[in-house]
Amino acid sequence: MAKESTTIDIGEPSTVTKSTSHAVADEKKKSFVTAAAGGGYKRGLAIFDFLLRLAAIGITIGASSVMFTAEETLPFFTQFLQFQAGYDDFPTFQFFVIAIAIVASYLVLSLPFSIVTIVRPLAVAPRLILLISDTVVLTLTTAAAAAAASIVYLAHNGNANTNWLPICQQFGDFCQTTSTAVVAASISVVFFILLIVISAIALKRH
Repeated sequence: MAKESTTIDIGEPSTVTKSTSHAVADEKKKSFVTAAAGGGYKRGLAIFDFLLRLAAIGITIGASSVMFTAEETLPFFTQFLQFQAGYDDFPTFQFFVIAIAIVASYLVLSLPFSIVTIVRPLAVAPRLILLISDTVVLTLTTAAAAAAASIVYLAHNGNANTNWLPICQQFGDFCQTTSTAVVAASISVVFFILLIVISAIALKRH
């Protein structure tokens, strides 16, 4: 009986595996480059965010302090009668001082989160926390600035329909001080809007 011999041909190694591995490597390389580029511009946004917060801290502390020191006494007064105007004569101004002081405290507490976004620009959690918190505090800042601005307007112009006379002709320094505080608070509102826009851009995915 003749034995049948079986011959097995071993071909050349397939290049499919090599091509696949090269494609995977190229894809990882592209992903790494894209992540590095994204982290670069996000780190720049985080640095700008940190600087804005520092500026906003100074402005809000200044606004609250200026309003707190707003007081004027007219030079003509007697022992039993004197004309004086102070921030504590207006509940709206009292609310302004407290609210803006809270805003300044929040900004100080938000600095560590802002630093984290600089160190880890691709981290989502701290940026999302800042976005939500900034939006809430923006509402408080806007409410305080708008309420105080309405009182300052009445102090300058009065209201003929309700027979409210303007007082800034007599209390010029007081009105100037309160107006300065309101302007500073309005600038801080603009800063918060910028901070929210920065957080929204940083959270955007490629």
